[in-house]
Amino acid sequence: MAQFMSYLIVLMSLLAIAPMCLARKTYGGYGLYPQFYDHSCPHVEDIVNSVVAKAVAKEPRMAASLLRLHFHDCFVQGCDASLLLDSSGSIVSEKGSNPNRNSARGFEVLDEIKAEVEKACPNTVSCADILALTARDSTVLAGGPYWEVPLGRRDSRGASLSGSNNEIPAPNSTFQSILTKFKRQGLDIVDLVALSGSHTIGNARCTSFRQRLYNQAGNGQPDYTLEQSYATELRTRCPRSGGDQNLFFLDYESPYKFDNSYYKNILACKGLLNSDQVLLTKDEQSMELVKQYAANTKLFFQHFANSMVKMGNISPLTGSTGEIRKNCRMINSY
Repeated sequence: MAQFMSYLIVLMSLLAIAPMCLARKTYGGYGLYPQFYDHSCPHVEDIVNSVVAKAVAKEPRMAASLLRLHFHDCFVQGCDASLLLDSSGSIVSEKGSNPNRNSARGFEVLDEIKAEVEKACPNTVSCADILALTARDSTVLAGGPYWEVPLGRRDSRGASLSGSNNEIPAPNSTFQSILTKFKRQGLDIVDLVALSGSHTIGNARCTSFRQRLYNQAGNGQPDYTLEQSYATELRTRCPRSGGDQNLFFLDYESPYKFDNSYYKNILACKGLLNSDQVLLTKDEQSMELVKQYAANTKLFFQHFANSMVKMGNISPLTGSTGEIRKNCRMINSY
């Protein structure tokens, strides 16, 4: 009997510990987990969501802008908030790179979130984690999927202008060039096609796709994979010269709603950017994924959420590396 009671005590102890072990599931081998701030800053997700919701309600386009910041941060030396640093001292900001100049926006929203989080939990929550939470909340507020965000990143003490210029896929890149850049980050073709679905919200500038309208192959001819009535409509506000900053919806069907119409547009040859349309025309596996996502919103949402978690695990700083910035725009002074 005594032996049986001892067995029960051990079993109950293991069962009590099991939920804690499950709760501490880590992602990507870096020790990130969703409950990282449960004790040190339990209300951080509420604070982030509140500020993001206010910003998106004021300007629906902001959801896409904030989501894009997370992409452009993670593809340059990992998810470390290097994109948020302003130029100072030896730091040359990534905000001035070709992919970010005149287009990256939403930094003031991040400033407001950081200020509120610092009031609640000083020197605790990284700007990199705030970026990851902001991307998730922006997606959900636009009607997209929810996912648990693994947390525990720290912030870099430097930026890489050259990395920003070279590692972020350009809108006029070839399919193989884009896939190569994804693979360098540990992402695969499923991640590429799923994450491209973020273009279901947001805008692109005329300068990002002008070559498709007038000189796609450098021979003075347009891109004939672009549906011609759509191309004619685009030319009215995107002339051969001038109007570089004129904005166009990436998804003209439902520009503020996170849904699968982006893929339906591609199937109709109405993908705005070259990097959108090549998902259909240059690779069979990519083409099949486009067709699947166009037919199945649930599958797209599932793959997008999985790929966002995977992308958020690109080379994070953890443990004692990096720092927790007090101001996301500058490194701490010691």
